[in-house]
Amino acid sequence: MTTTPLVPEQPGGSEPALEQTNVSANDNVHAALERGREAAERVGEAVTSLVGKLRNSAELDGDRGTTTIADEVVGKIAGIAAREVQGVYDLGGDAARVFASLKERIGLSAEGTGEDSDRGVRVRLEGTNAIVDMTIVIEFGYVVHTVTDAVRTKVISSVETMLGLEVTAVNIRVDDVHVADSGALTP
Repeated sequence: MTTTPLVPEQPGGSEPALEQTNVSANDNVHAALERGREAAERVGEAVTSLVGKLRNSAELDGDRGTTTIADEVVGKIAGIAAREVQGVYDLGGDAARVFASLKERIGLSAEGTGEDSDRGVRVRLEGTNAIVDMTIVIEFGYVVHTVTDAVRTKVISSVETMLGLEVTAVNIRVDDVHVADSGALTP
């Protein structure tokens, strides 16, 4: 009875072929472990993000129960308040505004729904304290410092009055200046 070797024999013995097979198998195992580790990290990041999103709400205790306010509500109120300030043309960075414009052009954005009112606004809630980060576009001709101070005051007043939260910071990033279309510019 003849047996066939599992590893092909190499000239000079079977040792090198066996080593090569072991190295190849080890490489495959290490690559699979690395892919598994990367997948586990992505799942962990997604879970951390979801937990952070779920926890990013404020709870106000009342006489007959608890009121929970989601960060989206704070963002929407802050966005509406900022848009009411004279000299604010729009909210959000370049990419967000382009995307909103495209949605409007193809009919996916309904006028007057307020769906973009929190565009460019990010809120972090810690207990009953709120930190608001926003990106705005200023109208040409307005003093940036004056407009941002007015936005800050309006956002703090609106959020604190309507929601009963304490706004500890309103951080504003001026992303652009809007120049009204007035035909050709002359030097």
